Amino acid sequence: MPDPALTARDLTIGYVAPRRAPTVVAERLAAALYPGELVCLAGPNGAGKSTLLRTLAGMQPALAGEVRLGGDEVTALEPRERARRMSVVLTDRVEDGHLTAYALAALGRHPYTDWTGRLSAHDEAVVRWAMEAVGAKPLAARPISELSDGERQKIMIARALAQEPLVMLLDEPTAFLDLPNRVEIMRVLRALTRQAGRAILLSTHDLDLALRSADRLWLLPRGGPLHAGAPEDLVLSGALEATFHSEGIAFDRQTGTFAIVTARAGCVALSGEGVPALWTRRALEREGYRVPDGNGEVLARVEVLGGEGSPRWRCAVGGVVSVYDSLHALLAALRAAQG
Repeated sequence: MPDPALTARDLTIGYVAPRRAPTVVAERLAAALYPGELVCLAGPNGAGKSTLLRTLAGMQPALAGEVRLGGDEVTALEPRERARRMSVVLTDRVEDGHLTAYALAALGRHPYTDWTGRLSAHDEAVVRWAMEAVGAKPLAARPISELSDGERQKIMIARALAQEPLVMLLDEPTAFLDLPNRVEIMRVLRALTRQAGRAILLSTHDLDLALRSADRLWLLPRGGPLHAGAPEDLVLSGALEATFHSEGIAFDRQTGTFAIVTARAGCVALSGEGVPALWTRRALEREGYRVPDGNGEVLARVEVLGGEGSPRWRCAVGGVVSVYDSLHALLAALRAAQG
């Protein structure tokens, strides 16, 4: 395994205010970020994800412990040298409509230019490569004001990539994006770790995408400590479930999803095959019914009829058998039967 690109040891994060005791957000944090890996930082609201990212970036001081970037204490590095080793993408929206997408991405070369800010032929080549790497080459001449949120985020990532950093830190890069754009941004970031060897750490609330995309997760519960590992390892150990445990929400290890816990309405026997049966089970469980695999006393028996294109549902409840054309109608009938 290569040497870590970024390490945190015995780290305490929080805030210092004049004439007040420091506010500790989390303590005893330890983790390492390696080249060529995509790591997702996840945790409940208020756990300190943004505070941790800012501390790792040297944007605010640690209350205790140390952060090393490429072997050097991050706060000891000169700003220009730090910018050459690390790039940061925050959630702040860029509103400067006077810049083109290319000009915004080219700002990533600032750590390498002289006081005039003039780009060399090499700088221009790096910017073009960064734009192409994130799939934003067709956007180059367009004003920032004309770009969608997903397109702007690609340009911000291109700017960060143009710095040619060892480490990229991103705070909620998929926030405010629709599902296709969230998936596309994660695809781009994962490709950058593989093709450019970058070490990428991003915070996210999108746990489904994190579980599917990340090489490792950093889980930050309120107060710490930090749990790091492959997504599957953290699921199997129970760390993921414990980090997000709260009243009314549960993590299902079998499906890898979070679900709203509803009061059990009883058991419903289900028979059928294929996709319609799968979604029927999900609908029944969402409504609060348990769908047992074996025999036993049940409130109703539901059979899925037909295929994926036009399924129907036969339901036997209270000695009455009815056929329904939609799951919505089936669930309404079950609720009515229970009074």
